[in-house]
Amino acid sequence: MTLTDDFPTSSAPLSCCPRSRIKRAAKRASYDRAPAYALIDRLKTAHVAFVEEGEPRIIPITAWRMGDDLYLHTLNGGRLAQRLESGIQLCLSFAVTEEWVMSKSAYNHSANYQSLVLFGKAERVEDEAEFDAAFRSVINELEPGRWEQVRAPNAKERKVTALFRIPIKEGAFKSRTGGPNEEPEDLDLPVWHGNLKVQ
Repeated sequence: MTLTDDFPTSSAPLSCCPRSRIKRAAKRASYDRAPAYALIDRLKTAHVAFVEEGEPRIIPITAWRMGDDLYLHTLNGGRLAQRLESGIQLCLSFAVTEEWVMSKSAYNHSANYQSLVLFGKAERVEDEAEFDAAFRSVINELEPGRWEQVRAPNAKERKVTALFRIPIKEGAFKSRTGGPNEEPEDLDLPVWHGNLKVQ
């Protein structure tokens, strides 16, 4: 359980359309919010992708969840803030590799992983109470009770910080677990196989 569980969450699955539906290895996909939210809460680092002047951009950034909303912050008036505030379509990804799956054949090497891809648009947070609640949430997730010990943002810090909310509506979670998948003819090869924990 994380502190973000204090905020109401929807029991409805993530919405899915052709751009977000998992097609390859679809049996590994999930549209349930629980594993998606667990990954967001664990990593707190998203890669935010968008198109600018006809070219792709992708930016790694701290992102955290309160209820059914994702939050991220950047420099007020900066390039990223301007793009987010424009209402452009965003694609956000979270991913972690847990283990390398070592096979007796080169082709069947794999990885045990968790990944999440979301689609949405950002909304600037103007309300001061929500601003504080969002930062209180992430700081207290890092260390419970820390917000109550540190100095709150002052007027200058609030002015230079742009906070954005992205409603979590559409996306897909995907994961793999287990050991190597071997071809029957490879089973007798004198080669070690199994899982290697990622360091």
